[in-house]
Amino acid sequence: MSEAPPPLPSKNGEPAWEAAYLHPPQGSWSEEEFLKFHTNRMAELAEGRLEILPMPNLKHQRMLRLLLGWLENAMPEGGTALFAPLPIRLFPGTIREPDLLYIAPENRPAADVDYPDHLDLVMEIVSPGSEARHRDYTDKRRDYAKAGVAEYWIVDPVEQRVTVLSLNSDRYTEIGTFAVGQVASGELLTGLRVDVSTLMKA
Repeated sequence: MSEAPPPLPSKNGEPAWEAAYLHPPQGSWSEEEFLKFHTNRMAELAEGRLEILPMPNLKHQRMLRLLLGWLENAMPEGGTALFAPLPIRLFPGTIREPDLLYIAPENRPAADVDYPDHLDLVMEIVSPGSEARHRDYTDKRRDYAKAGVAEYWIVDPVEQRVTVLSLNSDRYTEIGTFAVGQVASGELLTGLRVDVSTLMKA
């Protein structure tokens, strides 16, 4: 059986089909192929599907810096706080990249490990657009629960709120939704308190 002919050159205004044919079709991406692609793109792998992420903007990075400071001040000695870009293999076929993550001292990865394989808390700052909102509120909520992440924080600059979720068996229950004027807190790190007003003004 002969090989399929190469794609015709793209016309101006069309997607670069030639580049697309250099990669696997959706649903067939392996972890190895994803990690090669990931070296120069912001992307995640979800059930074999490549998801291109929006690049963080200035407000996103300012919020991330504030959150990292609060997290580091609240975590116990031996805990680990890390931030994107850092691909995390949640389970086979799914690699996510949390904006911010915390690993408890007892789950701290060994020094020779390239990527953590257990997360205790993750935070996502919702990017603009309906696709990003669905990813953070629905897809990642499902994936982080499946991976056993004890606590999930969703920081929403558009809605001006912080939602804190706690893992109950195999799904999340809401600890609280905190608006401007309130202080967000969870159950995993009792010292972690996020002033929503200060965060949203970042």
